[in-house]
Amino acid sequence: MLHFDKLSLNIPDTDKPRVVVIGGGFGGVNLVKGLKGKGFQVIMFDKQNYHGFWPLLYQVATAGLEPDAIAEPIRKLFDEYEDFHFRLVRVTGVDPARKVVKTLIGEITYDHLVIATGSKSNYFGNDQIKNNSFPLKSIPDALNLRSQLLQSFEQASIIKDPETRQSLLNFVIVGGGPTGVELAGSLAEMRKHVLPNDYPGLDFSKMNIYLVEGVDRVLPPMSPESAETTQGYLDKLGVITKVKTLVSSYDGEVVTFKSGEQIRTQTLIWAAGVAGATIDGMPAESVDKGRYIVDLYNRVKGTDGIYAIGDIAFMASEKWPKGHPGVAQPAIQQGEHLATNLTLLHRGGELRPFEYFDKGSLAIVGRNRAVADLPKNLHLSGFIAWMAWLFVHIWYLVGFRSKLVVMSNWIYRLFTYDRGTRLIIRPFVRKDDKDGQDFALSNTGQVVTDNP
Repeated sequence: MLHFDKLSLNIPDTDKPRVVVIGGGFGGVNLVKGLKGKGFQVIMFDKQNYHGFWPLLYQVATAGLEPDAIAEPIRKLFDEYEDFHFRLVRVTGVDPARKVVKTLIGEITYDHLVIATGSKSNYFGNDQIKNNSFPLKSIPDALNLRSQLLQSFEQASIIKDPETRQSLLNFVIVGGGPTGVELAGSLAEMRKHVLPNDYPGLDFSKMNIYLVEGVDRVLPPMSPESAETTQGYLDKLGVITKVKTLVSSYDGEVVTFKSGEQIRTQTLIWAAGVAGATIDGMPAESVDKGRYIVDLYNRVKGTDGIYAIGDIAFMASEKWPKGHPGVAQPAIQQGEHLATNLTLLHRGGELRPFEYFDKGSLAIVGRNRAVADLPKNLHLSGFIAWMAWLFVHIWYLVGFRSKLVVMSNWIYRLFTYDRGTRLIIRPFVRKDDKDGQDFALSNTGQVVTDNP
């Protein structure tokens, strides 16, 4: 086993301005691309060695795509980049006074620090829900959920007790935003076209998909027109929608709502909210509701040489008083814009304020069912919106191989409805689930006793 005192960041000294980027998401990757060849030494830290296209996580979770179809190694993205250094290491804090980033294996100084850590699931202080529900913010989350879904069907096919079987066939999705809606639609299509062929002994008319939202409609970030259309799609697919409904507790077997209603389920998927992934050491006055307050140049309030982009940045403006939406486009545009500003700063130029160009919002609810809110108050739905969704998601995937793999998978499913990745590669077992351990036997006969 390696010990931290025997490790080193191994970053060469430099006379160039050093830019340290924390986070390899949309913002961080586009920032680094924009700094290529501009005279900087660039260092990126991330706790995973790949850049993922998170809008398609739900397709990994529902066996539509394999993880490597939506991810690309960070080192591969910048393998021809001179003086770029990636380190797979967790950042433990920053010291703004010394201009130092702290990691598990050492410290590094910076001239410019860019925080692009994105967001994490927000459980609103409810540890019981946090410990028992399934988030969908990363590839490991998606793989855990995929295993849980497939294991539920396998167990339901061999269980005797009707009440237990029903709890395995009840799926509760909390959060009616794009993630929740797209996941509900995907599960509904699996229920109709895929699962009856895989499990002919199960009655899938008893499989219930609940979509729970705290406000009065689904897709709160989108227009009322798109929300109404989406609700109609969900109704036709047989998704049970519960609006103006809040979850009180979930113990791994029963979800209880604030109204007192209960549903027995082995699977509660949490897509109800996010919070910024902040870093220790930043001044308290720089944070507002879990995000860093930045000016129109992405400079973090109360700091020198520290910037924040993407979901972690709160940039209030006349047009966006509550900040920008937590989607990919603000992160991409802020990353590109900050690269331009750092280059201007390095060359003695005048910084340019950031202005977000809203390209619109999209959500898909299954085959030929999608909604789109486009600029100039244009709303699309149905097949046209579905095609737009497909094009946009292919376009923004990183790497030609990923584009080809995803497109071929979607074309195959267009004609067959099949999903070819229904594999339980690593069984999911809750840490305290003693009964489930016997089911999660590996091929070697060893019991899996912990989450991957």
